[in-house]
Amino acid sequence: METSEREFFIRIKKAITLNPFSSQRLAVDLELTGMSPDSPNEEIIQKLTHTVGGVIERVIQRSRDQGQSLSNGDSELLRYGMLFRVFHLYCDEYDQLIQQQIERGKDSCRVIFAREVLQRLTEFGLSDSDALRSFALFFQMRRAYFFIRSIVGESQCIKELRKSLWNNIFTNNIGLYDSFLWNRMEDFSTMLLGETGTGKGMAAAAIGRSAFIPFDEKNGCFSESFVKTFITINLSQFSEQLIESELFGHKKGAFTGAVDAHKGIFARCSPHGAIFLDEIGDVSVPVQIKLLQVLQDRHYSPVGSHNVERFQGRVIAATNQSISAIRKKGEFRDDFYYRLCSDIIEVPTLRRRLEEHPDEIFVILSFIIKRILGRSSQELVEDIGEYILTNQPKEYPWQGNVRELEQCVRQILLHWSYSWQQPQEEPVEYLGAAIENGKLTAQQLLAHYCHRLYTKLGTYEAVGQVTELDRRTVKKYVVQYQQR
Repeated sequence: METSEREFFIRIKKAITLNPFSSQRLAVDLELTGMSPDSPNEEIIQKLTHTVGGVIERVIQRSRDQGQSLSNGDSELLRYGMLFRVFHLYCDEYDQLIQQQIERGKDSCRVIFAREVLQRLTEFGLSDSDALRSFALFFQMRRAYFFIRSIVGESQCIKELRKSLWNNIFTNNIGLYDSFLWNRMEDFSTMLLGETGTGKGMAAAAIGRSAFIPFDEKNGCFSESFVKTFITINLSQFSEQLIESELFGHKKGAFTGAVDAHKGIFARCSPHGAIFLDEIGDVSVPVQIKLLQVLQDRHYSPVGSHNVERFQGRVIAATNQSISAIRKKGEFRDDFYYRLCSDIIEVPTLRRRLEEHPDEIFVILSFIIKRILGRSSQELVEDIGEYILTNQPKEYPWQGNVRELEQCVRQILLHWSYSWQQPQEEPVEYLGAAIENGKLTAQQLLAHYCHRLYTKLGTYEAVGQVTELDRRTVKKYVVQYQQR
């Protein structure tokens, strides 16, 4: 192998280990292709893949002509080039498989191109077992790229989010992951922080649907569908009595109403899966203690049962609350926090995104409109974007974040108008008159009072201290008032 070829494959090896959403990876790709930074990423990769193939063929042909074998070091570098090329040659097929699996759901799809890929890998000297694992790793990498790429935006904070999500799945060096951690990620829990409506669920899905899933060569499909391996639960939706049953399951007759046995989400999660615990800040301390035990020793028992079961999946948790604030108040245990915080990822607000990159609103609108209509419409993107920029109040806070923007788009599509102002607070005189005239039920009175306190104090916890109600009850009344 000539010096220039050896240096080329050293750069390819480096490219493989770098985060594809990082500026460092882009710099290496541009250096190897000589293309402009403004070039579409797909074109850069396509050219690089073609170049790698040409260098591989040249090296192999020279080795045959000269009747000489490559040194171990050169053979290893050539192997990296081969892995790079085979992976990128089949990206379109992997993407089609991902879409097919999403449409099919929980039943794993047959992989019609698997035999061809495995044959290419073994022809380059990989053992059958190494070829199978590389094939599964390729699919995992492409899934992760597929779902992380769907978090659109060009602001720096969104670029950092995409980069963080990739590192969460593969670490900051995929070579390290491939050697030591591909089957050990259950030990890495994740906390997603961010305001309501920022897209924490989308970030969690990108992680949860991107676990390593072995390929079943006998059946011609992956051992499980990635759709099935990601399970979500919103903890704020359940009462204190039902949360444990939803999490851990229950035995028949464990409590009044338990007429049948029930599997909780920990039992339903596969070894290759992940559980998304949304609104983790809403759970009580007793539930936190039980969750802590599962995270520590990976074992749990269904309600009313003495049987011990093992949980092998990964845990992703999210909250829109200030973790530091609820920890300080003793509402979120420190030991529980430290078991969840192997990685902490903050999902940025829409306000921050637009401050960093004002034109990002058009990128987000394009994504929203395509999801609503089922297809793209640049004309609608421009018209709705122009309406928003022209009519929104100065420095509008977008308190509902991307979720509010999506509802804004829906209202504009329906009426070509949007109510920018938050609902005005009813005057104190109205509330007093309604009480005096007996026009409010006890529930309405509590809803009015809790909401008035919430607008002044800013948190459910502060309202709870004044009213002597728990946080969950306060939140229920505030939401009830807002939706009246």
